[in-house]
Amino acid sequence: MRSRARAFRWIERFQRAETGVAAVEFAMILPIMLLLYVGMVEGSTLISMDRKVQSVSGAVGDLVARSNGAIIKDTVDDYVKVAGGIMTPYADDTLEQIISQVYVDDKGEARVKWSMRYVGQERQSLGAHEKEALYLLPAAIVAIAPEQFVIVSEAATTYTPLYGIVFDKAINLYRENFYMPRFGEEIKLN
Repeated sequence: MRSRARAFRWIERFQRAETGVAAVEFAMILPIMLLLYVGMVEGSTLISMDRKVQSVSGAVGDLVARSNGAIIKDTVDDYVKVAGGIMTPYADDTLEQIISQVYVDDKGEARVKWSMRYVGQERQSLGAHEKEALYLLPAAIVAIAPEQFVIVSEAATTYTPLYGIVFDKAINLYRENFYMPRFGEEIKLN
């Protein structure tokens, strides 16, 4: 009987005890808090990188579209190198950029007039769109550009997760921008 009474008293004391409760609650919540924190860091980094890819694509396309009648390859090289700086503080060694000029005929068919491809800010001999190849433009662009030229600027890179806890695979980021030449005529690539 004594042991039974002692057991009941011990159970009552245990139920009234409050020391260490905060430590237990913290230990239970800590994994969830850490997961939320890491997820927010990964998510904000991914969004930031995606915005930078959009800015790179937009900057190069806009600069090329401002050319008056002709542009030399070295100038495009410089535009690409400067735009690559937008990626800071993220690495730009996997950044791929393609700058093309397409002509939309009266039937709404777009064909590539010239195209240049860069990887890590270095011009590549392969991988750009082939001359006179069909290029699929969005219907809205085709509608506003019959019998006109369009500058297409593409940028792509891969986001590799920092920790691999929330996002466990690399995510491909791709952006494409369209610009009408500012002076309304073909921009020849020299």
